[in-house]
Amino acid sequence: MKEILMKDSKVMQTKLVLPLDTNNLGTMFGGRVLASIDEMAAIVSMKHSASTTVTASIDSVDFLSPVKVGDILSIEGLIAHTGRSSMEVYVRVIKEDWKTKERVTTTTSFVTMVAINEEGKTIEVPKIVPESEEEKEIYESALNRKRQRI
Repeated sequence: MKEILMKDSKVMQTKLVLPLDTNNLGTMFGGRVLASIDEMAAIVSMKHSASTTVTASIDSVDFLSPVKVGDILSIEGLIAHTGRSSMEVYVRVIKEDWKTKERVTTTTSFVTMVAINEEGKTIEVPKIVPESEEEKEIYESALNRKRQRI
């Protein structure tokens, strides 16, 4: 099975937060953020595995700061770790104030996706290879979460 560099698994999406995305406090619904995270995890894992993928679990979601109407969101995802057929995807949501250019991480999450074939059976996925120090930290944190689950 071939290997893919972690940096080559990275996907980015940009969204504008609109009034329909928000609650009565003018902040983005947590469920909308979760939907965006799940969508990003699906895109990253499908591209990595070149197959259909399904969500197996959302290991953690940390809401760090609110998102408001008019914020620009950058949603970044990359493969943090791979198993035989599973992929842990790290997703980070960053809000940007388009006036000041200030960028703040609002949400982080780890989502486990599983690659399947047309019959719904699991299939093998390429291994991920971290290179930079940041990538190695993400990779190691994934190994630690896996050990804790076992």
